[in-house]
Amino acid sequence: MRVNLTNYGASIISVFVPDKNGKLADVALGYDSIEQYETDTCYFGALIGRVANRIGGAQFTLDGKTYKLPANDHGNTLHGGTKGFGDNVWTVESHEEDSHITFVYSSHDGEEGFPGKVDVTVTYMLIEKHILGVKMNAKPIDKATPINLAQHTYWNLGGHDSGDILNHTVQIFGSSITPVDDKLIPTGKLQSVKDTPYDFLKPKPVGSQINDLPGLYDINYVLDKTGKNHLSKVAAVREPTSGRKMELWSDQVGVQYYTSGMLGDTKGKGGAMYHKYGGIALETQGFPDSVNKPNFPSQIVKPGETYKHIMVYRFTAS
Repeated sequence: MRVNLTNYGASIISVFVPDKNGKLADVALGYDSIEQYETDTCYFGALIGRVANRIGGAQFTLDGKTYKLPANDHGNTLHGGTKGFGDNVWTVESHEEDSHITFVYSSHDGEEGFPGKVDVTVTYMLIEKHILGVKMNAKPIDKATPINLAQHTYWNLGGHDSGDILNHTVQIFGSSITPVDDKLIPTGKLQSVKDTPYDFLKPKPVGSQINDLPGLYDINYVLDKTGKNHLSKVAAVREPTSGRKMELWSDQVGVQYYTSGMLGDTKGKGGAMYHKYGGIALETQGFPDSVNKPNFPSQIVKPGETYKHIMVYRFTAS
């Protein structure tokens, strides 16, 4: 297994894992040059913040003060604003070959409209055989602020250049979703996935019911607690031809399941062209627009507190 990263957005560029015959392939979508990452609108592999996903109306109120944010997505704020954490250069704090790399970033008070200074750390770790760990920490220094980080890699277990992901089977350990309005902002309600195309409690192909939707999956699942440990199983993805399987565990309450239905013709690594349904993103997170939904789990972190977020990916093949 091999993982390539860049300090531009603390981003994953490539993840090479073997198929059932031991053949390595790169299963993460990405680019060949930093220039492409600088103009990217897909957030390939990026570490998203200060608040991942959407904030309705591009504003929120905290402690009696209203904060106005960049409206970079149909009148809403998406993935931290016009220049979120994924579009900034991070500093490498430590790096040990075949072990880990740690990136740090200091977000200033008022950055993209958010209150207070925040110090952020993300460590990518190779653990045992074919396991990738991601550990995110963020500490507000002087003001309470919302924090919701996410890792935004697009996965294609057939290989990043192998076409669409409609034949991948997916299982998501979430019995309900947070339904959204026409601008993809949660209504504030929870809805059971039972008898809907969103039901992935048992494994099924991505494309099996995608035509019953407006052309894509782009929804937050409310994750079920699957064990007594602090990490719960989030999802399992398998590609039948290669036999590759990816399992994901996390400590977060939600996961955004996105099947890249809005991915246009995009030139990626090695001249590969990425098209609609070119990858699957599984972004563990707090619920979208939590800052404006008092019934959702709070994302407000105060000085003296630490935001923590862990993801563990295990790759196998059979």
